[in-house]
Amino acid sequence: MIKDQKPVYYSDYLHLSKLLDSQHPKSKEIGREAHDEMLFIMVHQVYELWFKQILHELKPVLKIFSRDFVEEHELGFVLSRFERVIKIQSLLQTQLEVLETMSPMDFLEFRDLLIPASGFQSVQFKTIETLFGLTTQTRYTVDRDSFLGRLKEGDKHQIESLEKQDSLFNLIEKWLLRMPFTEKHNFSFWQDYEKAVETMLSKDGSVIANNPYTSDFEKKIQQDYLQTTRLSFQSLFDDKIHDDLVSKGLRRLNRPALLNALFIFLYREEPLMHLPYKVLNALIDIDENFTSWRHRHSMMAHRMLGTKIGTGGTSGQDYLKKAADKNRVYLDLFNLSTYMIPKAALPKLPERLKKEMNYHYKTEEDTSITPSSSDLNNTN
Repeated sequence: MIKDQKPVYYSDYLHLSKLLDSQHPKSKEIGREAHDEMLFIMVHQVYELWFKQILHELKPVLKIFSRDFVEEHELGFVLSRFERVIKIQSLLQTQLEVLETMSPMDFLEFRDLLIPASGFQSVQFKTIETLFGLTTQTRYTVDRDSFLGRLKEGDKHQIESLEKQDSLFNLIEKWLLRMPFTEKHNFSFWQDYEKAVETMLSKDGSVIANNPYTSDFEKKIQQDYLQTTRLSFQSLFDDKIHDDLVSKGLRRLNRPALLNALFIFLYREEPLMHLPYKVLNALIDIDENFTSWRHRHSMMAHRMLGTKIGTGGTSGQDYLKKAADKNRVYLDLFNLSTYMIPKAALPKLPERLKKEMNYHYKTEEDTSITPSSSDLNNTN
Protein backbone atom coordinates (compact mmCIF):
# COMPACT_ATOMS: atom_id res chain seq x y z
CA MET A 1 0.00 0.00 0.00
CA ILE A 2 1.23 3.50 -0.82
CA LYS A 3 2.45 5.34 2.28
CA ASP A 4 -0.03 7.81 3.82
CA GLN A 5 -2.70 6.91 1.26
CA LYS A 6 -6.12 8.06 2.37
CA PRO A 7 -9.00 5.53 2.31
CA VAL A 8 -10.94 5.49 -0.97
CA TYR A 9 -14.69 4.95 -0.95
CA TYR A 10 -16.21 3.09 -3.93
CA SER A 11 -18.91 5.61 -4.90
CA ASP A 12 -16.58 8.56 -4.39
CA TYR A 13 -13.89 7.02 -6.60
CA LEU A 14 -16.40 6.42 -9.41
CA HIS A 15 -18.26 9.72 -8.84
CA LEU A 16 -21.48 7.73 -8.80
CA SER A 17 -23.60 10.54 -7.41
CA LYS A 18 -22.79 12.57 -10.53
CA LEU A 19 -22.94 9.61 -12.93
CA LEU A 20 -26.26 8.21 -11.70
CA ASP A 21 -27.86 11.65 -11.64
CA SER A 22 -27.15 12.22 -15.34
CA GLN A 23 -30.34 10.69 -16.77
CA HIS A 24 -33.06 13.28 -17.24
CA PRO A 25 -35.88 12.18 -19.60
CA LYS A 26 -37.39 15.03 -21.62
CA SER A 27 -40.79 13.33 -21.34
CA LYS A 28 -40.63 13.67 -17.54
CA GLU A 29 -40.11 17.42 -17.89
CA ILE A 30 -43.49 17.76 -19.63
CA GLY A 31 -45.29 15.64 -17.02
CA ARG A 32 -45.80 12.38 -18.96
CA GLU A 33 -42.66 10.33 -18.51
CA ALA A 34 -42.14 7.61 -21.15
CA HIS A 35 -40.78 4.53 -19.41
CA ASP A 36 -38.34 3.57 -22.20
CA GLU A 37 -36.71 6.99 -22.51
CA MET A 38 -34.53 6.07 -19.51
CA LEU A 39 -33.21 3.06 -21.45
CA PHE A 40 -32.63 5.22 -24.54
CA ILE A 41 -30.59 7.74 -22.54
CA MET A 42 -28.64 5.08 -20.68
CA VAL A 43 -27.61 3.15 -23.80
CA HIS A 44 -26.36 6.28 -25.52
CA GLN A 45 -24.49 7.45 -22.43
CA VAL A 46 -22.76 4.07 -22.22
CA TYR A 47 -21.86 4.41 -25.90
CA GLU A 48 -20.19 7.73 -25.15
CA LEU A 49 -18.25 6.19 -22.27
CA TRP A 50 -16.95 3.45 -24.56
CA PHE A 51 -16.12 6.05 -27.23
CA LYS A 52 -14.07 7.86 -24.59
CA GLN A 53 -12.17 4.64 -23.87
CA ILE A 54 -11.53 4.03 -27.59
CA LEU A 55 -10.06 7.52 -27.85
CA HIS A 56 -7.96 6.80 -24.77
CA GLU A 57 -6.56 3.70 -26.53
CA LEU A 58 -5.92 5.59 -29.77
CA LYS A 59 -3.91 8.49 -28.34
CA PRO A 60 -0.72 6.53 -27.47
CA VAL A 61 -0.95 4.64 -30.78
CA LEU A 62 -0.99 7.91 -32.72
CA LYS A 63 1.96 9.12 -30.68
CA ILE A 64 3.97 5.98 -31.50
CA PHE A 65 3.31 6.14 -35.25
CA SER A 66 4.03 9.88 -35.29
CA ARG A 67 7.70 9.09 -34.73
CA ASP A 68 10.16 8.58 -37.56
CA PHE A 69 11.19 5.27 -36.00
CA VAL A 70 8.97 2.61 -34.43
CA GLU A 71 10.53 -0.12 -32.30
CA GLU A 72 9.14 -3.64 -32.74
CA HIS A 73 8.25 -3.93 -29.04
CA GLU A 74 6.03 -0.86 -29.54
CA LEU A 75 4.10 -2.77 -32.19
CA GLY A 76 3.17 -5.25 -29.48
CA PHE A 77 1.75 -2.37 -27.45
CA VAL A 78 -0.12 -1.03 -30.49
CA LEU A 79 -1.60 -4.46 -31.13
CA SER A 80 -2.81 -4.72 -27.53
CA ARG A 81 -4.57 -1.33 -27.88
CA PHE A 82 -6.21 -2.42 -31.12
CA GLU A 83 -7.33 -5.71 -29.59
CA ARG A 84 -8.97 -3.81 -26.74
CA VAL A 85 -10.80 -1.57 -29.23
CA ILE A 86 -12.02 -4.70 -31.02
CA LYS A 87 -13.40 -6.09 -27.74
CA ILE A 88 -15.14 -2.78 -27.03
CA GLN A 89 -16.68 -2.87 -30.51
CA SER A 90 -18.26 -6.23 -29.69
CA LEU A 91 -19.99 -4.52 -26.75
CA LEU A 92 -21.20 -1.71 -29.02
CA GLN A 93 -22.91 -4.34 -31.15
CA THR A 94 -24.65 -6.08 -28.26
CA GLN A 95 -25.93 -2.80 -26.80
CA LEU A 96 -28.16 -2.51 -29.85
CA GLU A 97 -29.84 -5.74 -28.77
CA VAL A 98 -30.74 -4.10 -25.45
CA LEU A 99 -32.09 -1.04 -27.24
CA GLU A 100 -34.22 -3.27 -29.49
CA THR A 101 -36.18 -4.47 -26.47
CA MET A 102 -37.94 -1.11 -26.91
CA SER A 103 -40.84 -1.32 -29.36
CA PRO A 104 -41.44 1.25 -32.14
CA MET A 105 -44.52 2.56 -30.30
CA ASP A 106 -42.53 2.90 -27.07
CA PHE A 107 -40.00 5.01 -29.01
CA LEU A 108 -42.73 7.19 -30.48
CA GLU A 109 -43.77 8.16 -26.94
CA PHE A 110 -40.77 10.48 -26.70
CA ARG A 111 -39.09 10.58 -30.13
CA ASP A 112 -40.40 13.99 -31.21
CA LEU A 113 -39.02 15.54 -28.02
CA LEU A 114 -35.47 14.79 -29.23
CA ILE A 115 -35.58 16.69 -32.55
CA PRO A 116 -33.09 17.75 -33.92
CA ALA A 117 -30.68 15.81 -31.69
CA SER A 118 -29.15 12.67 -33.24
CA GLY A 119 -26.04 10.53 -33.32
CA PHE A 120 -24.73 12.98 -35.94
CA GLN A 121 -23.87 15.23 -33.02
CA SER A 122 -21.66 12.71 -31.22
CA VAL A 123 -18.40 14.65 -31.29
CA GLN A 124 -16.53 11.72 -29.78
CA PHE A 125 -17.59 9.32 -32.51
CA LYS A 126 -16.76 11.88 -35.19
CA THR A 127 -13.37 12.26 -33.51
CA ILE A 128 -12.82 8.49 -33.62
CA GLU A 129 -13.74 8.37 -37.32
CA THR A 130 -11.47 11.32 -38.11
CA LEU A 131 -8.51 9.92 -36.17
CA PHE A 132 -8.88 6.55 -37.90
CA GLY A 133 -8.77 8.31 -41.26
CA LEU A 134 -12.38 8.89 -42.34
CA THR A 135 -12.20 12.52 -43.42
CA THR A 136 -14.85 14.88 -44.75
CA GLN A 137 -13.63 14.31 -48.32
CA THR A 138 -13.57 10.50 -48.11
CA ARG A 139 -17.08 10.16 -46.72
CA TYR A 140 -20.24 9.06 -48.49
CA THR A 141 -21.38 12.14 -50.47
CA VAL A 142 -24.60 12.82 -48.55
CA ASP A 143 -22.80 12.21 -45.27
CA ARG A 144 -20.04 14.60 -46.35
CA ASP A 145 -22.55 17.43 -46.74
CA SER A 146 -24.06 16.92 -43.32
CA PHE A 147 -20.98 15.75 -41.40
CA LEU A 148 -20.20 19.10 -39.77
CA GLY A 149 -23.45 20.95 -40.46
CA ARG A 150 -25.29 19.69 -37.38
CA LEU A 151 -22.57 20.58 -34.86
CA LYS A 152 -22.22 23.64 -32.66
CA GLU A 153 -19.47 25.99 -33.83
CA GLY A 154 -16.99 24.95 -31.14
CA ASP A 155 -17.44 21.25 -31.89
CA LYS A 156 -17.22 21.92 -35.63
CA HIS A 157 -13.91 23.74 -35.24
CA GLN A 158 -12.59 20.89 -33.10
CA ILE A 159 -13.22 18.33 -35.87
CA GLU A 160 -11.91 20.67 -38.57
CA SER A 161 -8.71 21.10 -36.55
CA LEU A 162 -8.32 17.30 -36.26
CA GLU A 163 -8.67 16.92 -40.03
CA LYS A 164 -5.62 19.12 -40.52
CA GLN A 165 -3.49 16.68 -38.50
CA ASP A 166 -2.17 13.29 -39.61
CA SER A 167 -4.75 10.57 -39.04
CA LEU A 168 -3.83 7.01 -38.16
CA PHE A 169 -4.30 6.18 -41.85
CA ASN A 170 -1.68 8.78 -42.84
CA LEU A 171 0.73 7.59 -40.16
CA ILE A 172 0.33 3.92 -41.12
CA GLU A 173 1.01 4.88 -44.75
CA LYS A 174 4.25 6.64 -43.75
CA TRP A 175 5.27 3.66 -41.60
CA LEU A 176 4.69 1.27 -44.51
CA LEU A 177 6.82 3.46 -46.78
CA ARG A 178 9.80 2.92 -44.48
CA MET A 179 9.88 -0.86 -44.88
CA PRO A 180 13.19 -1.71 -46.61
CA PHE A 181 13.00 -5.40 -47.51
CA THR A 182 11.56 -5.32 -51.04
CA GLU A 183 14.51 -3.44 -52.57
CA LYS A 184 17.70 -4.55 -50.84
CA HIS A 185 21.03 -6.31 -51.51
CA ASN A 186 20.61 -5.96 -55.31
CA PHE A 187 17.28 -7.77 -54.98
CA SER A 188 14.04 -6.36 -56.38
CA PHE A 189 11.16 -8.39 -55.04
CA TRP A 190 8.55 -6.83 -57.30
CA GLN A 191 10.27 -7.92 -60.50
CA ASP A 192 10.17 -11.54 -59.31
CA TYR A 193 6.61 -11.16 -58.01
CA GLU A 194 5.42 -9.75 -61.37
CA LYS A 195 6.94 -12.77 -63.15
CA ALA A 196 5.23 -15.13 -60.69
CA VAL A 197 1.89 -13.39 -61.28
CA GLU A 198 2.28 -13.66 -65.06
CA THR A 199 3.07 -17.38 -64.75
CA MET A 200 -0.01 -17.88 -62.55
CA LEU A 201 -2.34 -15.96 -64.89
CA SER A 202 -0.98 -17.71 -67.99
CA LYS A 203 -1.62 -21.05 -66.32
CA ASP A 204 -5.18 -19.97 -65.44
CA GLY A 205 -5.72 -18.91 -69.07
CA SER A 206 -4.52 -22.27 -70.31
CA VAL A 207 -6.84 -24.12 -67.91
CA ILE A 208 -9.83 -22.07 -69.16
CA ALA A 209 -8.95 -22.58 -72.83
CA ASN A 210 -8.39 -26.34 -72.52
CA ASN A 211 -11.29 -27.22 -70.21
CA PRO A 212 -13.39 -29.75 -72.22
CA TYR A 213 -16.37 -29.40 -69.86
CA THR A 214 -17.17 -25.74 -70.48
CA SER A 215 -18.97 -24.21 -73.45
CA ASP A 216 -17.52 -21.42 -75.58
CA PHE A 217 -19.92 -19.01 -73.87
CA GLU A 218 -18.72 -20.06 -70.39
CA LYS A 219 -15.09 -19.82 -71.52
CA LYS A 220 -15.71 -16.30 -72.76
CA ILE A 221 -17.10 -15.27 -69.35
CA GLN A 222 -14.16 -16.85 -67.53
CA GLN A 223 -11.66 -15.21 -69.89
CA ASP A 224 -13.29 -11.83 -69.27
CA TYR A 225 -12.95 -12.36 -65.51
CA LEU A 226 -9.32 -13.34 -66.03
CA GLN A 227 -8.67 -10.17 -68.01
CA THR A 228 -10.21 -8.10 -65.20
CA THR A 229 -7.91 -9.86 -62.74
CA ARG A 230 -4.91 -9.19 -64.99
CA LEU A 231 -5.76 -5.47 -65.14
CA SER A 232 -6.13 -5.38 -61.37
CA PHE A 233 -2.64 -6.84 -60.93
CA GLN A 234 -1.29 -4.31 -63.44
CA SER A 235 -2.41 -1.51 -61.12
CA LEU A 236 0.26 -2.65 -58.68
CA PHE A 237 3.04 -2.03 -61.17
CA ASP A 238 1.75 0.96 -63.15
CA ASP A 239 1.67 4.42 -61.51
CA LYS A 240 -0.81 5.74 -64.07
CA ILE A 241 -3.38 2.99 -63.44
CA HIS A 242 -2.89 3.32 -59.68
CA ASP A 243 -3.28 7.12 -59.74
CA ASP A 244 -6.44 6.77 -61.83
CA LEU A 245 -7.93 4.48 -59.16
CA VAL A 246 -7.00 7.02 -56.49
CA SER A 247 -8.65 9.86 -58.44
CA LYS A 248 -11.86 7.79 -58.65
CA GLY A 249 -11.82 7.11 -54.91
CA LEU A 250 -11.22 3.40 -55.42
CA ARG A 251 -7.83 3.39 -53.70
CA ARG A 252 -6.22 5.57 -51.01
CA LEU A 253 -2.77 4.24 -50.11
CA ASN A 254 0.05 5.44 -52.34
CA ARG A 255 1.54 2.70 -54.49
CA PRO A 256 4.82 2.01 -52.62
CA ALA A 257 2.96 1.80 -49.28
CA LEU A 258 0.39 -0.55 -50.83
CA LEU A 259 3.15 -2.77 -52.21
CA ASN A 260 4.90 -2.92 -48.85
CA ALA A 261 1.64 -3.84 -47.12
CA LEU A 262 1.19 -6.64 -49.66
CA PHE A 263 4.73 -7.86 -48.98
CA ILE A 264 3.92 -8.03 -45.25
CA PHE A 265 0.80 -10.10 -45.99
CA LEU A 266 2.64 -12.42 -48.38
CA TYR A 267 5.52 -13.06 -45.96
CA ARG A 268 3.61 -12.80 -42.68
CA GLU A 269 5.19 -16.02 -41.42
CA GLU A 270 8.64 -14.43 -41.38
CA PRO A 271 9.37 -13.37 -37.77
CA LEU A 272 9.92 -9.67 -38.48
CA MET A 273 6.74 -9.54 -40.59
CA HIS A 274 4.45 -11.27 -38.10
CA LEU A 275 3.74 -8.32 -35.77
CA PRO A 276 3.30 -5.82 -38.65
CA TYR A 277 0.87 -8.28 -40.24
CA LYS A 278 -1.14 -8.58 -37.01
CA VAL A 279 -1.27 -4.79 -36.65
CA LEU A 280 -2.59 -4.37 -40.22
CA ASN A 281 -5.02 -7.24 -39.75
CA ALA A 282 -6.33 -5.60 -36.56
CA LEU A 283 -7.04 -2.44 -38.56
CA ILE A 284 -9.10 -4.56 -40.96
CA ASP A 285 -11.01 -6.00 -37.98
CA ILE A 286 -11.70 -2.54 -36.55
CA ASP A 287 -12.88 -1.20 -39.92
CA GLU A 288 -15.07 -4.26 -40.46
CA ASN A 289 -16.56 -3.98 -36.96
CA PHE A 290 -17.50 -0.33 -37.41
CA THR A 291 -19.06 -1.19 -40.79
CA SER A 292 -21.02 -4.06 -39.20
CA TRP A 293 -22.12 -1.79 -36.37
CA ARG A 294 -23.35 0.84 -38.83
CA HIS A 295 -25.28 -1.84 -40.74
CA ARG A 296 -26.75 -3.15 -37.50
CA HIS A 297 -27.72 0.40 -36.56
CA SER A 298 -29.43 0.89 -39.93
CA MET A 299 -31.43 -2.31 -39.43
CA MET A 300 -32.49 -1.18 -35.97
CA ALA A 301 -33.53 2.22 -37.39
CA HIS A 302 -35.61 0.44 -40.04
CA ARG A 303 -37.22 -1.69 -37.36
CA MET A 304 -38.01 1.33 -35.16
CA LEU A 305 -38.88 3.96 -37.77
CA GLY A 306 -39.80 2.14 -40.97
CA THR A 307 -39.27 4.73 -43.71
CA LYS A 308 -39.68 7.80 -41.46
CA ILE A 309 -36.93 10.43 -41.56
CA GLY A 310 -34.38 10.42 -38.72
CA THR A 311 -34.47 12.93 -35.88
CA GLY A 312 -31.35 14.51 -37.42
CA GLY A 313 -33.22 15.17 -40.67
CA THR A 314 -31.75 12.41 -42.86
CA SER A 315 -33.66 9.76 -44.79
CA GLY A 316 -33.25 7.49 -41.79
CA GLN A 317 -32.56 3.82 -42.47
CA ASP A 318 -31.77 4.33 -46.15
CA TYR A 319 -29.13 6.93 -45.35
CA LEU A 320 -27.57 4.80 -42.59
CA LYS A 321 -27.32 1.78 -44.88
CA LYS A 322 -25.59 3.71 -47.66
CA ALA A 323 -23.22 5.39 -45.20
CA ALA A 324 -22.29 1.99 -43.76
CA ASP A 325 -21.40 0.71 -47.23
CA LYS A 326 -19.35 3.76 -48.20
CA ASN A 327 -17.67 4.99 -45.01
CA ARG A 328 -14.78 2.53 -44.89
CA VAL A 329 -11.18 3.56 -44.24
CA TYR A 330 -8.88 0.58 -44.79
CA LEU A 331 -10.47 -0.81 -47.95
CA ASP A 332 -7.00 -1.09 -49.54
CA LEU A 333 -6.01 -3.62 -46.88
CA PHE A 334 -9.19 -5.63 -47.50
CA ASN A 335 -8.37 -5.67 -51.22
CA LEU A 336 -4.90 -7.13 -50.69
CA SER A 337 -6.50 -10.58 -50.87
CA THR A 338 -6.92 -9.89 -54.59
CA TYR A 339 -3.16 -10.04 -55.02
CA MET A 340 -2.37 -13.15 -53.01
CA ILE A 341 -0.70 -15.95 -54.94
CA PRO A 342 -0.13 -19.58 -53.88
CA LYS A 343 2.59 -19.98 -51.30
CA ALA A 344 4.48 -22.35 -53.60
CA ALA A 345 4.61 -19.61 -56.25
CA LEU A 346 6.03 -16.91 -53.97
CA PRO A 347 9.45 -15.64 -55.04
CA LYS A 348 12.22 -17.13 -52.95
CA LEU A 349 13.96 -14.50 -50.85
CA PRO A 350 17.77 -14.27 -50.96
CA GLU A 351 19.36 -16.07 -48.01
CA ARG A 352 20.89 -12.91 -46.59
CA LEU A 353 17.57 -11.05 -46.72
CA LYS A 354 15.71 -14.00 -45.23
CA LYS A 355 18.21 -14.10 -42.38
CA GLU A 356 17.63 -10.40 -41.70
CA MET A 357 13.91 -11.05 -41.45
CA ASN A 358 14.48 -13.67 -38.75
CA TYR A 359 15.56 -13.40 -35.16
CA HIS A 360 19.11 -14.65 -35.58
CA TYR A 361 21.54 -14.67 -32.67
CA LYS A 362 25.31 -14.96 -32.75
CA THR A 363 27.07 -17.68 -30.83
CA GLU A 364 30.81 -17.96 -30.27
CA GLU A 365 31.06 -20.09 -33.42
CA ASP A 366 28.64 -18.01 -35.45
CA THR A 367 29.88 -14.90 -37.25
CA SER A 368 26.85 -14.37 -39.52
CA ILE A 369 24.85 -11.16 -39.56
CA THR A 370 22.66 -10.25 -36.62
CA PRO A 371 19.83 -7.92 -37.66
CA SER A 372 18.56 -5.11 -35.51
CA SER A 373 15.13 -5.67 -34.02
CA SER A 374 14.14 -2.41 -35.73
CA ASP A 375 15.05 -3.35 -39.31
CA LEU A 376 11.44 -2.88 -40.38
CA ASN A 377 11.90 0.86 -39.90
CA ASN A 378 15.43 1.14 -41.27
CA THR A 379 15.37 3.17 -44.44
CA ASN A 380 19.02 2.42 -45.33
